[in-house]
Amino acid sequence: MRYSKVSFDDLPEHARKMIFYLVLSLSAISLFRSLTTATPLRVNQSSAGMSGDGSQYTLEERGSLYTLDYRIYFKGPQGYISPFHDIPLFADEANKVYNMIVEIPRWTNAKMEIATKDPLNPIKQDEKKGVARFVHNIFPHRGYIWNYGALPQTWEDPNHIVPDTGAKGDNDPIDVIEIGSQVRQRGAVVPVKLIGTLALLDEGETDWKLVTIAVDDPLAAQINNTADVETHFPGLLKATFEWFKHYKIPAGKPANEFGYNGEYKEADFAHKVIADTHEYWKALMKETSPELNTQSLQPNAVHQATQESWAAEVNRQPAHGDAAKIPQEVDKWHFIQF
Repeated sequence: MRYSKVSFDDLPEHARKMIFYLVLSLSAISLFRSLTTATPLRVNQSSAGMSGDGSQYTLEERGSLYTLDYRIYFKGPQGYISPFHDIPLFADEANKVYNMIVEIPRWTNAKMEIATKDPLNPIKQDEKKGVARFVHNIFPHRGYIWNYGALPQTWEDPNHIVPDTGAKGDNDPIDVIEIGSQVRQRGAVVPVKLIGTLALLDEGETDWKLVTIAVDDPLAAQINNTADVETHFPGLLKATFEWFKHYKIPAGKPANEFGYNGEYKEADFAHKVIADTHEYWKALMKETSPELNTQSLQPNAVHQATQESWAAEVNRQPAHGDAAKIPQEVDKWHFIQF
């Protein structure tokens, strides 16, 4: 059998169109899969009490995205892990590089969070009155304007009143925004460099918002403080303050308040905040009857997990299905005069 070479331009118009749309469809499928399927994620585990630097975390999805049964479970080299407790705080402790767990990719609206009271502490969608929660779009912003997540092995103790804010902790891992150029995958574990922090007062609770940039971002070496952010990302810090101040207004709540008159504190201050929340987390892991779920693989934890019980818990969840349709109202733009 003989084959002859034919150029794309030599093909009939209908054939060229067919090939064009086929390539376009395959590209769309590839993009969709990259956003919705689990992929191995590499982080440094040297501080984890687990084995192997650069070992892979993988994600296992259950339920349907944008519904209350959706879950993202994490696995390490030895099986299931808790992202809250078993992923180390530091990716590189000597250089103060932290592991950020991405809960919400930039430009998305679904309010996802680590489920601190559930076995394995999976990522799931927050709910309000039994309905999956989405944040509103406040002009000119679309959803979250950065990658949003948390630092593992931290806990804002609700029994501790922060002296400078006069408000107790919010009972969650400390929150992180990542301002780099890449939109990160939900569930990704990203090593980040600390820039500063904002002290949000959310309904009477201290809710620190750490500002970071991924260490693999092209501009990471040039971003060392909030002034550098303003130089390279002009307007972003102002937009961030306004976003946190106003994002609950469309839901009928008042504007949020801030400690330190809404001023950003620099990295040295923020490192101390993280160190404090890490110590609160250590104390939490020693509690015999904690309010949160502290089952983990940590050797000094009171509540030790087993792979058998964790696997049984995951298998009780619905199989991973197609994503639900996002409510049409989520696309609405809200305008606030300020």
